[in-house]
Amino acid sequence: MRAMLLTEQGQPLMLSEVPRPDPAPGEVLIRIDACGVCRTDLHVIDGDLTEPKLPLILGHEIVGKVVESNAADALAPGLRVGVPWLGRTCGCCHYCLHESENLCDAPLFTGYTRDGGYAEYCVADARYVFAMPDGPDSAELAPLLCAGLIGHRSLRFAGDAQTIGIYGFGAAAHIVAQVAKWEGRRVLAFTRPGDAEAQSFALRMGADWAGGSDQPAPEPLDAAILFAPVGGLVPAALRATRKGGVVVCGGIHMSDIPQFPYDILWGERAVKSVANLTRKDGEEFFRIVASAGIRTEIEKFRLEDANTAIDRLRQGRLSGAAVLVNR
Repeated sequence: MRAMLLTEQGQPLMLSEVPRPDPAPGEVLIRIDACGVCRTDLHVIDGDLTEPKLPLILGHEIVGKVVESNAADALAPGLRVGVPWLGRTCGCCHYCLHESENLCDAPLFTGYTRDGGYAEYCVADARYVFAMPDGPDSAELAPLLCAGLIGHRSLRFAGDAQTIGIYGFGAAAHIVAQVAKWEGRRVLAFTRPGDAEAQSFALRMGADWAGGSDQPAPEPLDAAILFAPVGGLVPAALRATRKGGVVVCGGIHMSDIPQFPYDILWGERAVKSVANLTRKDGEEFFRIVASAGIRTEIEKFRLEDANTAIDRLRQGRLSGAAVLVNR
């Protein structure tokens, strides 16, 4: 089968012919229709995440159809499914036993420590495969498998906040903004300074206000969610957040948070990170997708053009999400 391989961090992916995988016990084989290109993929390529399996097939926003099942679960051939970032957990550590498998001590991650979806086929642990909603094109569903799920968990960590600031308006933000508006909240979008295109995109996705991250918030925030991997935005978000509010860091990697004065944290403000997802997150989120009519803004690329999609993401030249498709 064709796959885009990462053989060395810091180097472009290589289009390669590799053997089609066979599903081990408890796994399913999936013919991939589409796979989203996520910022986490950049962190793997660039070496910010330091322990990938090499050579590696990247990609953890996978949508495709079950071809073969080697599991007892009801994942029959022909079923359209999605595969997320969290690919396997041990099932026996403290976290797995306390419904926090997202913090598992011995996890495997799709497109990082096990092969992912920049290919024609993949295998996946049947426990971490979600049935996909009917209707939308597979490419439109792909960003929901990470950007959507992490956005959903981030929004849950914001509690009942009514006014939410979102810092970094890309794949995750454009999905979570729609959910927040469906829930009746106000959304203020903070983009790169001077990025008028991203601000216009945010307003199209339902934001009540959009401006640069260098601008003061037009009103106090009850909570802030950071998708931009920029540690310097944490103090800015704290200053914009009212007492008792929370700043949620939604990325898997972020540059160092600079020293900041205690008085912007005081007043029972909190800073919280989001780590991976749980199966419960997926079940909840895909029910919301069906009810709220969430739509994704995507740009399609051929599998062999993965490096172009990655470069576009790195340069901030995408509105929404890049998705690789198999034709």
